[in-house]
Amino acid sequence: MDAELVGELVIIKDKKAVALSEKSHYGKFNQDELQLSLMEAFYLQEKGKITILDKKNQDKVISLDEMRELIQDKDLLYRYMVYKDLRNRGYIVKTGFKYGSEFRLYERGKSPGDGHSDFVVKVVTETQNISVLDFSSYVRVAHGVNKKLLLAVVDDEQDITYYNVEWTRP
Repeated sequence: MDAELVGELVIIKDKKAVALSEKSHYGKFNQDELQLSLMEAFYLQEKGKITILDKKNQDKVISLDEMRELIQDKDLLYRYMVYKDLRNRGYIVKTGFKYGSEFRLYERGKSPGDGHSDFVVKVVTETQNISVLDFSSYVRVAHGVNKKLLLAVVDDEQDITYYNVEWTRP
């Protein structure tokens, strides 16, 4: 299925995109087109589901290496690694910006149409410093919206360790 890179989005105008959205919950429909984030598009490209074209450059096919470079240039590599890992584990992953996190995560078998997400996911690197106040605010926001905080820590070997962080009343 062909897709077009348009700024920070990848657009699919093919009618087959309906299945991607309805069955697997990728992207967001806007009129007759499916809008994917760069991470969603790169994931689908790696899976061989879409071909990404650069319409500004005579429909040149954007290679996996070029998309990876774009993801790195936008400082999305660690987020993408977590997104890919969670998707590969069977979770539905959506943006979590309004909750101050990178992602919202739906339990396996649940989807955005079935109710609310169960987790917010915050991505950090092993070497990243987080202040106690920032960490506290992540937990407080998650608790305030009735979600669990999943802290995804990416180490130097690019392995991911997940920590389920919950607020407890003393």
